[in-house]
Amino acid sequence: MLAGMTTFTPAALEQLAARFLRAHDPGRLCAALVAGSGITLDAPGWVRGAEISYSELFPFEILKLPGHTPTVTVWRRGEAGLLAFNGRFHLYQGYTAAQVAAIPRLAGLLGARAYVATNAVGSLDTGIPAGDVVLIKDHLNLQAVNPLVGEWGRWRPPIFPDLTDAYDPELRRIAIDLARRAGFGAHEGVYCALLGPSYETPAEIRMLCALGGTVVGMSTVQEVIAARHLGLKVLVISLVTNLAAGIAEQALTHEEVLEVGDAAKGKLGELLRGLLDHLVARQ
Repeated sequence: MLAGMTTFTPAALEQLAARFLRAHDPGRLCAALVAGSGITLDAPGWVRGAEISYSELFPFEILKLPGHTPTVTVWRRGEAGLLAFNGRFHLYQGYTAAQVAAIPRLAGLLGARAYVATNAVGSLDTGIPAGDVVLIKDHLNLQAVNPLVGEWGRWRPPIFPDLTDAYDPELRRIAIDLARRAGFGAHEGVYCALLGPSYETPAEIRMLCALGGTVVGMSTVQEVIAARHLGLKVLVISLVTNLAAGIAEQALTHEEVLEVGDAAKGKLGELLRGLLDHLVARQ
């Protein structure tokens, strides 16, 4: 059990948000961005403000993970503000669903209107190769947990949130156009979330294909559920880093994930710049 698991409660999160607002001025938050494995977030045209370590922010143990930087950066452009969470928490590290969902919940309490998550995924489709992006339109939660179980579901209404349009259709349309302008091969699809940390077997990949999946990963859906529970608009940009097991001809490695993320840095920055311009204009 990770330290802080039993003491991380809705009340503790609200206190955390209040302390953040006293110490830092995030401005009028248009969005919170979250970086996936090997993905670097930047905000060209914005002014970098405070950068806060997760260990100073969250009341539970912060574990190191290659490809993730455990800090949140406050960006400002005039009165507009932006939070960039430079790494995320995963169930496979030993975090609870509530701890994994701490990032979107904090963003919501601080006033963010949109939650834009990036992640690294394996493709279930040979027509969607490494280097392309998939704008997620739906998900399969195969992680056997939900961040609304227990006191977190009772914390804020509704207890039974609707996830029909969990992934905002308008933001998705805008993002797919921006992605293509930036030079990405861009697609829409269904994200399959498994627990990890082992990669999937070929048989599991065949199952996911039969269920209608497009890409597979080990994160994000707990965050999406929590973000929608608080009323945030959600956009998920999945960077394909490899073909999944049984489809790929070579063994899967985390190093490959990091390499593809680094190569996509420039195009992803261009996509996010256009997206942020849209979000600020809609405030």
